[in-house]
Amino acid sequence: MSDGGDLLVQVLREHGVDTVFGVVSVHNLPLVEAVDRGLRFVAVRHEAAAVNAADAHARVRGGLGCALTSTGTGAGNAAGSLVEALTAGSRVLHVTGQIDSGHLGQGRGVIHETKDQLGMLTAVSKFAVTVPSAEAAPGVLRDAARRALAVPYGPVSVEWPIDLQYAAQTPTPQEPERHEPIPVPDVGAAVRLVAGARRPVIWAGGGAREARAQVRELAERLSAPVLTSNAGRGVIEEDHELVVGNFAVNPAAAPLLAEADLLISVGTHFRSNETRHYRLTLPARHLQIDVDPAAIGRVYPATAGLCGDAAPTLTALLAALGEPAVADGWRQRAVATRSAVRARLRSDIGDYALICDAMRRHLPAGSPVARDVTIPSSQWGNRLLPILDPATNVFPLGGGIGQGLAMGIGAALARPDVPTLVIAGDGGLAVHLGELATLAQEAPWLVLVVFNDGGYGVLRNMQEAGSGRRSGVDLYTPDFRTLAASLALPYSLVGSADRFEEVFAAAVAARAPYVVEVDVTAIGPTPVPFVPPVEVP
Repeated sequence: MSDGGDLLVQVLREHGVDTVFGVVSVHNLPLVEAVDRGLRFVAVRHEAAAVNAADAHARVRGGLGCALTSTGTGAGNAAGSLVEALTAGSRVLHVTGQIDSGHLGQGRGVIHETKDQLGMLTAVSKFAVTVPSAEAAPGVLRDAARRALAVPYGPVSVEWPIDLQYAAQTPTPQEPERHEPIPVPDVGAAVRLVAGARRPVIWAGGGAREARAQVRELAERLSAPVLTSNAGRGVIEEDHELVVGNFAVNPAAAPLLAEADLLISVGTHFRSNETRHYRLTLPARHLQIDVDPAAIGRVYPATAGLCGDAAPTLTALLAALGEPAVADGWRQRAVATRSAVRARLRSDIGDYALICDAMRRHLPAGSPVARDVTIPSSQWGNRLLPILDPATNVFPLGGGIGQGLAMGIGAALARPDVPTLVIAGDGGLAVHLGELATLAQEAPWLVLVVFNDGGYGVLRNMQEAGSGRRSGVDLYTPDFRTLAASLALPYSLVGSADRFEEVFAAAVAARAPYVVEVDVTAIGPTPVPFVPPVEVP
């Protein structure tokens, strides 16, 4: 007889989901058992990792990602990663257990019970709902999937009482509901604004990822330099001569921004760490395109705002735009600025530029690049390491450390035919060290590069630049060689930048999980220490 687990499998199949990440529990057992029978169940070691992996799987593969967790502590463990998925606008269906429906809200102390779990999930999800009855379960699940896949994207959480999971179901296939397109806005005022510009600049954010062709055409027609947020990397391949990239706050980009007479932003939030805590000076004339009406003018004033999906909105703008009268030499200014910002960063990081170059040389264009929050990612991995496909750009946009390995595992399982790179620090990796066991168990083609500086290097730099006193940043770290050996994972240690390429090439060629440790102490610090753009009174 079929139960709620079989229903979940049916709904996931309808939406093209073949891999689910989760932690098994007495409060989700029928769901896990059914998924394990009918799909691929990846048993991660922590509920936060389940959501991180499902999030990255969705970013890289497209479509819907799915995570299964338990009630109470399990759902609470997932909350931080749901914040990340919400920040990034990831299409995640999070299905979590709940105690028996007859005991809900009574505070009896049922095992795994927690106060107002739905309220907690509502706070960290785009939408959250409880399955109220066995009869309602099919509609609740399909509506949840529809909401996660509706623009603007975001995680949707479903809590499912355990007795209703076990209740009999008759799964009947259905076609997923088609989303009504968002109306294309009137582009008249925007066309006039663009037509009057001579030195336009484009800023592409994560909301432009599904408008790659349109953003590229606009940039080419306007000879416009293209800046990106971290989320918008790869919207146009970062080896394109017009792509300045995620370098808006680089001092070498300042002259270009000062000379520009129009900013065209597409799907970006102008986050604080990408705008010098909102102090970055941008052109006063601003055409802002965003699917969220609240975003228009929220951070930087908008001369004109177009509220709509980026791809059809840009298509309409391009169709109505005549031949622009761009200033002579503006394209060359883009090319020169692109070169200048990269040269400045390469100078700042010294020998680590050799490591960055080697990574790109030995990774196919379609390889996911997952970066935890650590100095190599924040200083150069998020900027200098070229992203050639936006789906390969995997980074915790909410800024939380420790999520990189689980995200890398999800990404690797989404693209098993190419190697996945994970860049992590020893401090961040320790947050979810257990996922090394998941890596060994699932054995994806993934190279984990651990930059070991004995603690939290980003915060250490902040303290040394400020008070000069270290607090809580120097950590005891494991012997990664012994740790890798205990999990039967291949391992290599790199103590000089010029040796990295040989080791990394061999790790990629292994076509299996591989741990590469970079001894940051042996290589030495970067010539310019990385200090995050955080406001410190």
